Amino acid sequence: MEYVILVNEKDEEVGSMEKMQAHSEAKLHRAFSVFVFNSMNKLLLQRRASGKYHSPDLWTNTCCSHPRPGEKTIDAAKRRLKEEMGFETELEHAFSFIYEAELDNSLTEHEFDHVYFGLHDDMPAVNPEEVSEWKHETLEDISNDMKAHPESYTVWFKIVFERVMALRS
Repeated sequence: MEYVILVNEKDEEVGSMEKMQAHSEAKLHRAFSVFVFNSMNKLLLQRRASGKYHSPDLWTNTCCSHPRPGEKTIDAAKRRLKEEMGFETELEHAFSFIYEAELDNSLTEHEFDHVYFGLHDDMPAVNPEEVSEWKHETLEDISNDMKAHPESYTVWFKIVFERVMALRS
């Protein structure tokens, strides 16, 4: 069973809870989102595998998840990047924000999300249980496609994308 770190609006730990229960009860918990760019400033997107418990087959940022109780957020981000995308790179904290959004299966994301940026030019070696496809795209192309096909992207990616675009453009 996976557990998440429950936090308050200041990102102070207030406990832990089983991940599915936290999503069912819309409890605020710590999360991270990783955005890895190549040297041409193209973002590495992943399409979530069809077997994922929420948001399957949708395009999203390079990697995202939750730190485990007792795990530093940066360490969790590096761990999941390796587990999902098959590579390691330095990550820099860009910003944090809180969001709450309904998912596709009566679960709710209510997260204190730490956003990290990284740079990597080699091909990923994706885990097919996590990722069905990947691609590098310019932020402008992503923005245009998201406007034309919003249903193809995860809810959190649509929420955070404009801020990422403002910082990277």
